Amino acid sequence: MKVIVVDDNRERLQKVLAACGVASRRKCEEYITAGRVKVNGETVTELGTKVSKKDLIQVDGKYLQREELVYYVMNKPTGYLTTVSDPKGRRTVMDLLEPETKKKRIFPIGRLDYDTSGVLLLTNDGDLSYRLTRSNKEIEKTYQVRVEGIINQTAVTNLIKGVMIDGVMTKRAKIEILGLDRVNNSTLLTITITEGRNRQVRKMCETVGFPVKKLKRIEFGTITLEGLSVGSYRPLKPHEIKKLYSL
Repeated sequence: MKVIVVDDNRERLQKVLAACGVASRRKCEEYITAGRVKVNGETVTELGTKVSKKDLIQVDGKYLQREELVYYVMNKPTGYLTTVSDPKGRRTVMDLLEPETKKKRIFPIGRLDYDTSGVLLLTNDGDLSYRLTRSNKEIEKTYQVRVEGIINQTAVTNLIKGVMIDGVMTKRAKIEILGLDRVNNSTLLTITITEGRNRQVRKMCETVGFPVKKLKRIEFGTITLEGLSVGSYRPLKPHEIKKLYSL
């Protein structure tokens, strides 16, 4: 049996599980409430449970040990699902990783749609994933967007102020017009949002009458696509990880 290594102070069980790379903190909470976690041989279902470095922790009967935490940024291509696996056998972003990289049991932070490309973070650090995807964290995410039509000031103003999608108003956004293509009747712009709702940018643009033709996320917090070709990835640098934790 292996004793899990945690900080000297007692920590919440779900945080320790996430730090061990079991899953995101939210998913670890589900494991606990489902009775899949044991501490010192006893099933624990209370989310407030705290553990120390002396405690023996099991998930589905397997003892845990702390993994080396790893962090990557990928330039995700279109045509890949942002998930660890797909029951229908479709391509996922995990197919773009080297076998050695996948040994760390990494997973994507948040999601990018199948037909959206750009910045995607991957890690085995469930605690960071939880921090970056919490709904109350207003982390800026910037998208380069090609929309149908020559966008007008009314549409831009509405996008900035917020529009109604799925019965809820979006928060304020930042908009920058990069170019108007009158020959092909399209507009290139950047949209910066602080939310992460399902297909949000596409729905926002559709709501103001300018459907998206092409969508790429070019920045997540402080992380950009600099130096990354489509489909490639690289480890994050220590100062980049530190900045993500400070968001």
